[in-house]
Amino acid sequence: MSESWQGRTFEIEVGPVAHGGHCVSRVDGRVVFMRHALPGERVLAEVTEDAGKSFCRADAVKVLSASPQRVTPPCPVAGPGLCGGCDWQHAAADAQLDLKAAVVSEQLRRLAGIERPVRVEALPGGLLRWRTRVRFVAAQDGRAGLRAHRSHRIVPLTDCPITTTAAVRAVLPRRWGPGNEIEVTSDSDGQVHVREAGEQRVGGVAVQRAAGRRWRLSAHGFWQVHPEAAETFASVVDQWAEASRDGLAWDLYAGAGLFAGVLAQQVGVGGRVLAVEADRRAVADGEANTAGAPQVRWRRGAVERVLRESRGRSNRRHERPEVVVLDPPRKGAGKAVVEAVSGARPERVVYVACDPAALARDLATFAARGYRLDRLRAFDAFPMTHHVECIALLRRG
Repeated sequence: MSESWQGRTFEIEVGPVAHGGHCVSRVDGRVVFMRHALPGERVLAEVTEDAGKSFCRADAVKVLSASPQRVTPPCPVAGPGLCGGCDWQHAAADAQLDLKAAVVSEQLRRLAGIERPVRVEALPGGLLRWRTRVRFVAAQDGRAGLRAHRSHRIVPLTDCPITTTAAVRAVLPRRWGPGNEIEVTSDSDGQVHVREAGEQRVGGVAVQRAAGRRWRLSAHGFWQVHPEAAETFASVVDQWAEASRDGLAWDLYAGAGLFAGVLAQQVGVGGRVLAVEADRRAVADGEANTAGAPQVRWRRGAVERVLRESRGRSNRRHERPEVVVLDPPRKGAGKAVVEAVSGARPERVVYVACDPAALARDLATFAARGYRLDRLRAFDAFPMTHHVECIALLRRG
């Protein structure tokens, strides 16, 4: 189109929720992705981004007819043009679960051809003070804040209601180097770890608790953000993996070894667990955390490369894994990894996913290789945001 809509306002009937923390509406044949709205509302929308394509982005700057599920955001900078850290502070708790369930269901249907009702389960603790790991950034005056949505502009904060009180108190009252990123983690022991511009200021080694034990790891390495998530996900993996005593299991994208530890318990000292992780520090943490389980063998490297190198061995029956646990990054495992896993012919795959679109794409690839979705659970591990965690059980044949 020739004329940009940037800055224009429209009265819009808000359509259904879409992946990414917005709803979808249409104006004059164009798709409008709208934040700060809820399905069924009538709002005054201001176009915030228009690249001249078939869609544009907008904020609901005034609500003309409100949804009964609309609430007042607990954070004063959760509105249009302000902090981009949250997506659904204006939605009631039950509505947030329903919105996320609709997104997961739609992604499965559209990208994988899977029709399945989805229920998103809340984790204990409520909507606020759950975030144990945050990356703030300092403005030019040294005050820490978060960036506005799809922008480099920094919104200074005096509080972040979804972040633990300990993490907030460690960062927000202080002044930092302008432009510096400040990473803060509060661990299971209540200790706070702070790193500024890559330099550790406080702490450095976190203690986390899950699966009945303590885990020591780099404070800013990978661990679940919600304090109840690691325990919950480890429990589901324990239930669904069903690795046999003395069997062989794989833990891919193994992080600091949480799921490898679960699998080690199942296979026992006579079994074997292959843990694959690319990050050097995570492997060091994982090896230390599983030092008492000699059945766990670590391989450092990209999962795709490690599996490619192991392909010939896994075709021999005694080298075939009975179960594979996958916990890839947000982009998903991808076709090469999925084909390598399915080529090893495990009986079961337990897939832990933090992005429903990536999960759906990988499920479609698995389906083409003979694996069906048997069970699915979804968890609200990131309240107030659009993110949702899913765990899928796939079976061969």
